[in-house]
Formats: sequence, structure tokens, C-alpha cells
Amino acid sequence: MKRALSLIALLAGVHALAQQPPSSPGPAASTRATTATGAQQFTLDNGMQLIVQPDRRAPTAMHMVWLRVGSMDEVDGTSGVAHVLEHMMFKGTKDVPAGEFSRRVAALGGQENAFTSRDYTGYYQQIPADRLAEVMRLESDRFAHNQWPDEEFKRELEVVKEERRMRTDDQPRAAMIEQLYASTFIASPYRRPVVGWMSDLDAMTPQDARQFHARWYVPANAAVVVAGDVDPQQVLALAQQTYGTIPARAVPTRKPREEPEQKGMRRIEFKAPADQAYVALAFRVPRIERVADLTASDRDALALLALSAVLSGYDGARLQRALTQGADRVADNAGSDASVVGRGPALFLLTGVPAAGKTAAQVEAALRTEIARVAREGIGSAELSRVTTQWAAGTIYARDSLQSQASDLGQNWVQGLPLDADERLLQLLRGVTPAEVQSVAARYFGDDQLTIATLVPQPRPAQPRTAPAPAPAGDASNTRMH
Repeated sequence: MKRALSLIALLAGVHALAQQPPSSPGPAASTRATTATGAQQFTLDNGMQLIVQPDRRAPTAMHMVWLRVGSMDEVDGTSGVAHVLEHMMFKGTKDVPAGEFSRRVAALGGQENAFTSRDYTGYYQQIPADRLAEVMRLESDRFAHNQWPDEEFKRELEVVKEERRMRTDDQPRAAMIEQLYASTFIASPYRRPVVGWMSDLDAMTPQDARQFHARWYVPANAAVVVAGDVDPQQVLALAQQTYGTIPARAVPTRKPREEPEQKGMRRIEFKAPADQAYVALAFRVPRIERVADLTASDRDALALLALSAVLSGYDGARLQRALTQGADRVADNAGSDASVVGRGPALFLLTGVPAAGKTAAQVEAALRTEIARVAREGIGSAELSRVTTQWAAGTIYARDSLQSQASDLGQNWVQGLPLDADERLLQLLRGVTPAEVQSVAARYFGDDQLTIATLVPQPRPAQPRTAPAPAPAGDASNTRMH
């Protein structure tokens, strides 16, 4: 999804925030929340949530369905099934044959796609506002009645396997990061890749996907988000006529899978054909669990976000100046990422690519030196002000995009946050002090909570892997963004 990034999207990284239980079905659809921008949240009779954000600047609408289910809800042996099911949702219902969904959306003058992450799955269409009813009928039909023959599943599974090859197996850095997560986490389902392990994909059956759909695609585990030139009460009426007729079912009980404390450094080497080495340092850190009545852990997570932005949040930030510039530079590029918003455990990543004549070990040392410098010397108030100003600008710019508005509302719901979480988090980040940033730099970057992965370049094969034949015309599933 290419869009202006809001504060929530910037903070989430590859994660989303700790889950709160979805609302239980109520006796009638009711308004549960309203924001200063006019967004309203309703609960349908069957427990499904509806969030509507009016924006009358153009006669268009963004329609999204968000499910609080992703790869973290899979079990060992079926990794990747959430993503495979996302593909299969385009393969038909009793009344809409395979491929017809996308053709009908296009005929309405719309665009559509879908996505899967560790924390959630989503589907969206942007259409003229006066065609919203047709899209809601289509989407509610496949939500409740997705069906396809086994042979269709087998064909689409090969598309997913090729997606894994192209985006992970043939990309040394992506493959190394996959191994880093598998080494960092033991109990947490974050250890598994969203696309799935290839052996699990090889063994996956049509029934695996059907069972996952039956288990998790229930009204009380989903939210419909509509942003654009719409009236909330009219959208509510449409939602009751379409999604509201889906029978209520209980959301499966989620058992906690807490990651045990790490008690010593872990280090892996990843050998793959590549031109340059690459190093990534993953530190276990606290996550944000609430945006009110903050605990000390929440405040530390906010300060870690600020630290990451000071290190690499803008052109010419600390890591770029210290590692990639000058005659003695050690890296071609270097960066940081504080993924502290998620349903699962949080990580602070430092990454770098050695410059010519330099080693991964030198980049690793330089990255840690910059953290130690902040811990020892602190940061200036001007640095902190600069990054909070950027966050504010990003939040404002995101409001120009219907897709951004709807995506932010959907992510907030998935993460158990209030609808106006962007504004609340921005205010909290404005309250972070230089002393708090210095404090977290001193406390969270030792060896015991650290996992290091290094890409060790190997010679490239003489013959590259042959790409498969292109998908048949009209099959848009291989263009899905995940």
C-alpha cells in the first residue's frame, strides 16, 4: 500500500498494537465512539464493528474490511495460511465466480487490493461514493460465503510459493531478516514469516484454508471502515443490510504466548549469494500497551521511538552522519527502527551495509557506538523537536488521503486503540524529554537482550533461477500487496 504514512503507520513498523477483546454482540447497532474529525464507530447486531469517517472533498469512498487475525494466529505446520486465505478470498462464492469480484469492482470504476501482516488481514476498494452499496454487497458475500474448488487452491498456492521465492528466497537481506526473527523469538508466533515456511506451503491443503476461514472470519472479529463522501447513518443502514445479516459467532479464545526473557546474546551468520554484507542487531524492548494512564514501560517505549527517529528519522540524522559520510565512513547506509506497536513483542533494530573495504563487524561496532554516545552524552532539545515536528506533519498530510484515513482507523481498531490514537500518541511524544531518551539508550542496549544476524556474501550461481510463466490475464491475485 503506497500512501502518506500517519503516525500510527510510522510507529507500527512490521507490528500492530496489543489486542483488546472485540465487543460482544449487542441488542442493536449503536454508536460507541465519535472523534473530533467526525469519525463514528457502531456495533452491528452480530458484533461486527463499523467505523465511518465523512470527508466530502471528493465524490469517492474508501471501503475496507479489517480482521484481527494474521500470521500470529496460525499454528505450527500451517504457517502462511492467513496469507494464502487472503488470496483465496478472490476465488469466488456461490454467486460470484473466481475472478469476477475484481472485474465487478473495476466495472464500478474502482480499484481494490488486500494485505496480510503478523497482526491483521485487510481488504479494500476505492470506488465512486454512489457505488458503495454494490461493493458492500460483494465484500459481505465473500466474507460469509467464500468457496472454491480444490484445483483453484492448488493453482493459487503455486502463486504464493513464487511470491515467497521472489520476495524472500531470492532477496538475501529479506531472507536474513526472516532468520533473525526466527532466532530472536522462541515462544512468540512472530518467529514465523507471514508468507510461511516453504515446507508448510508444500504441505498445505485446501482444508487448512477453509478451517482458518471458518475459525477467524466471524463478525465479532472484524471491522468495516468507510471513509469519503458518505453519510454515517446511510452507511450504517447499508452495513445492517449486508454485513449485519451474517450470523453471529464467538471469536475463538486466544491463549497467551508470551516470549520468555532472553538471557544472553544470540548470533547467527546467514550465507547467501550477495554483493555486500549486511548486519542487523535486534534488541528486545518494551511495547506500547496503552495511550492513557501510561506505565513506566509505556513511557520507555515512547522514548525508544524518539531515539530511533533521532538516529535515522530524517536526512542527515545521527547514523547517516556518523557512519556513511566522510573519508573514513564505514557504511553505505545505516538505519534504525523501533517496532514497539504490535500485538506481539517489540524490537529495536539497527541495520547497516558495510562500505567498500569495511566489514560487517566494523558496522556493528559503529552502530553500538552511536547508541553508547546517546547514553553517555544525551541529545539536544532541538533534535527532539525536529522529529516531533515531522511526526505532526506526517499526521496532517495523511488526512489528505482517503486510504490513509481509513487505514489509520482500521489499524487503530485492530490494535485496541481509540479511533483518535494518532492525535493522542502525537501529544504523548511531544511530552518525551531528552533525559528520557538518554535513559532508555543506557538501559536497553546491552548484550543480554540482543540477537545479531550477519549476511555473509557467497558467489552468485552461474545461471539465475528461471522465472515462471506469467499468470493468465485477468488474474490479479499475483499483484496483491502484502
